[in-house]
Amino acid sequence: MEPPFPGMDPYLERASLWPDVHVGLITAMRDALQPQIAPAYVAQITPYVALEQIDIAVPRRAIVPDIGLYERESPKAAALAATIEAPSLTGTALLDIPTRYARIEIRAVNDETLVTAIELLSPVNKRPGAEGVDAYEKKRRELFTAGVHLLEIDLLRGGKRPQLAPSTQLPAAPYFVFLSRAEHWPEIDIWACTFERPLPTVPVPLRRPDPDAALPLNQVLHQVYRNARYDLQIDYRAAPPPPDLSATDAAWLEAHLRERGRPHASG
Repeated sequence: MEPPFPGMDPYLERASLWPDVHVGLITAMRDALQPQIAPAYVAQITPYVALEQIDIAVPRRAIVPDIGLYERESPKAAALAATIEAPSLTGTALLDIPTRYARIEIRAVNDETLVTAIELLSPVNKRPGAEGVDAYEKKRRELFTAGVHLLEIDLLRGGKRPQLAPSTQLPAAPYFVFLSRAEHWPEIDIWACTFERPLPTVPVPLRRPDPDAALPLNQVLHQVYRNARYDLQIDYRAAPPPPDLSATDAAWLEAHLRERGRPHASG
């Protein structure tokens, strides 16, 4: 099944689905870059584990025993039960689940020096706190001061964006790509990505005088979507998470899905 959106599919941001999307994208990006940068460089996948708060609905299983033992309820217990109000609803707690993510490191083959880091941001990179945004910003500064190129791909609407100077005003867009070239730092190239257009093909810098490699984000994303058959796992009748779409984006999304023959419940 072909992806229903020209670029990023906002339904892929679902917390329980994103770890699989993340792994697929990292692997596909590595495979797209490797033929372009060999034999002088190699793109390595570097895994890490983060605790993510994921809402997972656990289905209740009904077990029917072969033999049943029954205890007669006392009148006192029955009277007490009659005074207790039933809950108005049942919810599900957020679970801290160890989740595997990864980044791509491009290293020179001759001396294994880290040349370029590619971060596909995960929820933990954007979550406020010492183990979230603070830890990620520390890692960014270490890369900057070490003279490493940094390509950051933010395909998550929720959470905090990578830190920029107060003078930099980002447009109202759902997704962004940030490129920090070591020789131009602290200047950062920024691509704003909208729902209506395909994701850009972005440069991946190497050592001078070697030319940039090209990372075709949209081609990679759609390949991963098709291979993983996300169309079988997504309910396009519901609103995509998180629930922070602007009225304009929500209207476009609903009209687009209707045009593609996918009924959508607005809101």
